[in-house]
Formats: sequence, structure tokens, C-alpha cells
Amino acid sequence: QVQFVESGGGLVQPGGSLRLSCAASGYIFSAYVAGWYRQAPGKQRELVATVGRSGSTTYVDPVKGRFTISRDNAKNTVYLQMNNLKPEDTAVYYCNTFPTAFSWGQGTQVTVSS
Repeated sequence: QVQFVESGGGLVQPGGSLRLSCAASGYIFSAYVAGWYRQAPGKQRELVATVGRSGSTTYVDPVKGRFTISRDNAKNTVYLQMNNLKPEDTAVYYCNTFPTAFSWGQGTQVTVSS
């Protein structure tokens, strides 16, 4: 059974940083592109960043230069380092493959507020 367990969220002031982790299990993690997604209140879930099997990365424009996605295939884990956080980054953050192939985990809440 495929499972994603996201962690590392919390309440942070604007300009602060957080590092999210996602532990994946139940499939061959290294064979898939991994992605971080987020869903803000009242909005649809959206893609934030992807990391390829060999480490190549892509980002949506609003997070470029602030977020860094990475993966550790030995640990079946994908990370999202988020710097210079803004209130508009407030959302529940999820990981999955890209494109999505499995059910979603519970996500981790990120709240950026002073």
C-alpha cells in the first residue's frame, strides 16, 4: 500500500524558513519523478516543484529562488526547503509523484503570519 507521510510544517513569520519532509513507501520511489503540491483555503491543489529521478528540478514561478526541492532515494524521502516565506505560501503541503499516481497523504500545514 502506497503511503506518503508529510512533516515539518508549522507557523512561521513572513521571511522565515521551514523544511518539509515526505517519507514515501509502498512503491519504487527512485523510479518516479517526485513533486510537492499545496492547497490554500478555498483554492484547488496546485503543483509547487518537482525533482526528477536523477535530481533535475522544476519550480512554479511564485516560489522560484525561494524554495528548493531535493530527494534522497536511499531514504525514500523528498524534501522542500522553503526560505523567505510569504503569507501567500500559507497552505497544506502534500507530496506525490508527478504526475500524480497515488492517493494523497494527510499533508502538513504551513501558516505564514505575523
